[in-house]
Amino acid sequence: MEPPIYSPKETGPGKTNVPLRGVALWLLLLALFLTVYQMFSQQQDRYERIPYSPDFIELVKQQRIRKAEVIVEVSGLHYVRGELLDKDNRTKRPRRFRTEILVGDDLIRFLRESGVPFEFKTQNPYIWQLVSSVAPFLLVFGIIYFFFARQMRMAGRGAMSFGKSRARLMSRERNKVTFADVAGIDEAKEEVQEIIEFLKDPKRFQKLGGRIPKGVILVGPPGTGKTLLAKAIAGEAQVPFFSISGSDFVEMFVGVGASRVRDMFEQGKKNAPCIIFVDEIDAVGRSRFSGIGGGHDEREQTLNALLVEMDGFDTQEGVIIIAATNRPDVLDPALLRPGRFDRQIIIDLPGLEGREAILRIHSRRVKLAAGTDLRRIARGTPGFSGADLSNLINEAALLAARQNLDAITERELEEARDKVRWGRERRSRVLDEKEKKLTAYHEAGHAVLLQLLEECEPLHKVTIIPRGAALGATMQLPEKDRYTESRSKLLATLTGLMGGRTAEELVFGDITTGAHNDLKQATHIARMMVTEWGMSEALGPLNFGEREELLFLGREVSRTNEVSEETARKIDEEVSRIVREAHDKALNLLRGHRESLDRVAQLLLERETLDGREVAEIIEHGRILSEAERAAPGASPPSPPA
Repeated sequence: MEPPIYSPKETGPGKTNVPLRGVALWLLLLALFLTVYQMFSQQQDRYERIPYSPDFIELVKQQRIRKAEVIVEVSGLHYVRGELLDKDNRTKRPRRFRTEILVGDDLIRFLRESGVPFEFKTQNPYIWQLVSSVAPFLLVFGIIYFFFARQMRMAGRGAMSFGKSRARLMSRERNKVTFADVAGIDEAKEEVQEIIEFLKDPKRFQKLGGRIPKGVILVGPPGTGKTLLAKAIAGEAQVPFFSISGSDFVEMFVGVGASRVRDMFEQGKKNAPCIIFVDEIDAVGRSRFSGIGGGHDEREQTLNALLVEMDGFDTQEGVIIIAATNRPDVLDPALLRPGRFDRQIIIDLPGLEGREAILRIHSRRVKLAAGTDLRRIARGTPGFSGADLSNLINEAALLAARQNLDAITERELEEARDKVRWGRERRSRVLDEKEKKLTAYHEAGHAVLLQLLEECEPLHKVTIIPRGAALGATMQLPEKDRYTESRSKLLATLTGLMGGRTAEELVFGDITTGAHNDLKQATHIARMMVTEWGMSEALGPLNFGEREELLFLGREVSRTNEVSEETARKIDEEVSRIVREAHDKALNLLRGHRESLDRVAQLLLERETLDGREVAEIIEHGRILSEAERAAPGASPPSPPA
């Protein structure tokens, strides 16, 4: 069954009826004009009243009446008005006069015989009296109304719209987002497919007695595409899409949030079938409590209204609630129970295939050079979200535009990736020769160890160009996404992290603060191996991790797992032993490959950046091979280029 045709309304919450407002404005301007005209005409039309007899008769006989108008009003009042000349008949500044008289044949004959030009006029004084009396009041009240309405719109979008929902409506004609614009979350797309089918054909599910979930909550890190997926659901189902943020419910006025929740559901029912999307629902759906901060505030009343409304409406009406958050742990349990948000859909960071698909979607709007390998870029972006990848493509386009290139090449994409991850190059940070040499040996130590250790991911490149807060960087290029790590892989990672410090110790006989971040990562991994993953031979397969809930939630803080002082001492000893063994192994490997270490460091000082293939050739052949030597049989390095 086709969904009912949706026709967007001209007015709605937060909108103004523009035609009526325009008519009111023109009426106000007309009243202003009439008032000014009436005041001006009253000033100009001041007539001197003279009696008919004997003054008017004498003035007519003396031929001092320049012209006259015989006014016959609808009310029956008759009078004559005109211009009066001076005694010497000068017409420089004639005076205006008015004489009350009963118009008759005698008056007309008298004016004709005296040679006074005259004419008859008929007028209705009631209209002018009404306009002159009402127009000033209309003008004053109109000015007050428009000033008042404008101030209230600025404060709360209208004097009487505080309780109206601020949901923004996107009709199906305007929503062009479909599943073709969403990549990297294939499982989530499959899970919401039945919602789309229900919105398209509700009777298909109703005839079997099935009940579609009332609400779906999308959970995932920032930038993974939760809002985009919600728009794609509405676009695929071709239904209206209401979008509102959780922070739009709560205002400084008491009861506004609950009223807006009720109005939002009313709008949804009027435009069914439709989708209501609440972004950042944790702003209004945080867990209720009666501890710190009290338990009866505006936010809780808004949450209560949301819970009641979700209980009160039926999905058979065709209204689906979709919410998004990156903090599911702070949501109230009543919000997540079956019957409200029945289903939680996890939207995680994209894998290798997903990142490549996302890069292809965002690269549609830019011009890529022929032969650009987006998969290679995807391999070098583990942990990137969809928003990060979109930013990467945009940064690459800006770099290519600054260099006046015709298309974006792989070089700009890699530079944009490094800029997004570490920051832009800081060539203005000038290092003296000693610091530059120390940085070169530090990064060379990492690079040589990562190339020698088989368990490590392939080396991509090493550079001593400062980026962000780092003076240099060594980058790996994973061949695939990994979801579990073996003990041998973790130990190899620790050894690679200790490469910079051991190179400084081996070459200069001293250590610096440059290994701060390496030591921090190594200590964290070693402690996780001992306390979380049970990879310590001395302590065995036990978990000593600490559980704590955030205090600001108002819940009682969980008691941490108790460990004895002896066990805590053993944990510290095991962490220290693992890190020291990694340090010793790194030191022995670099001593055995001192020539390779010196050669890599020297080339870094000369060229600033080396790729993984060049480092592999230095370790294998003692130098970087030429293109002809690389093409020769048997001349390839032991490790494939990353």
